[in-house]
Formats: sequence, structure tokens, C-alpha cells
Amino acid sequence: MRKTIDTFLEKALILIFSLMLFSVIWQVFSRFLLKSPSTITDEISSFSLIWLGLLGAAYATGKRLHLAIDLIPSHIVAKRQKLYESIVQGSILIFGFLVMVIGGARLCWLTFVFQQKSATLEIPLGFIYLVIPISGILICYYSLVILLRKKDLAL
Repeated sequence: MRKTIDTFLEKALILIFSLMLFSVIWQVFSRFLLKSPSTITDEISSFSLIWLGLLGAAYATGKRLHLAIDLIPSHIVAKRQKLYESIVQGSILIFGFLVMVIGGARLCWLTFVFQQKSATLEIPLGFIYLVIPISGILICYYSLVILLRKKDLAL
């Protein structure tokens, strides 16, 4: 299942990045060559950046590609490092669930209730913010996978 999610995320990130890139290129082309700037490209670029950043954070969590400062783990004895890593992954899991899944779902719900829409495209903002709980679920999933692989905690 993890491989399927990884592959889907990779393709989604490439697609979103391509959309954002095309949007920026089109904006430059229409503004400077056609002398008629596009009104929708700003929103497309902004929304693409939001989705790219949050889904990219989930992907980086799963691949363990986030920046890390090795200050604390390097000073912990080897048998305590697994415990430390488990505490870090547990914290990521709690943050992902409370802030991103629950908080993100609440944000989506509120924007749908108050019928907030984007200025130009008039897309309900709940669809834009939906990436927050989605990436939160993915981050929780990846953190759980990493935690379950650390079965033997040295206390």
C-alpha cells in the first residue's frame, strides 16, 4: 500500500508542479507578448503552490527527506536513539492528527458553511483547503509506518 501511495503522490506532485509552471509561463507570455494579462493565473499559481507544499511535506515525511538537526541524536547513546526517534515520530503523528486532520477538516467545513469562494475563479475555498486534512492523513500514515517499524524500543 505504501508503494501505491508513494507513486500516486509522486505523480500528483509532478502534475501540480507542471500546472503551476504552465500557469506562470502563460502569465508572462500573456502579459508581455500579448499585452493582455491573464486574470486566473495568479490564483492557479497560488493554489498550486499550497497543494504542492503540503503534499510535498507529506511525501517528504514518508521518504524521511525533511531537514533534521542531528544535535540531540548524536549525543544520545545508541540504545536510546530508537526511543528518541519514536518520540519524534509520535510527536509528528500527534501534530498531524490534531492540527492538520482535525484543524484542517474544521477549516474546510467552515469555508463551506460560510460559502467562501476565491476572488477570480470563484472556487469554494473548502476545496483549496482540503489539502490540509489530506496531507495530515498522509503524514499520520507515514509516521505510523515508521513507528511500527521501530518495534524494539530500548528503554
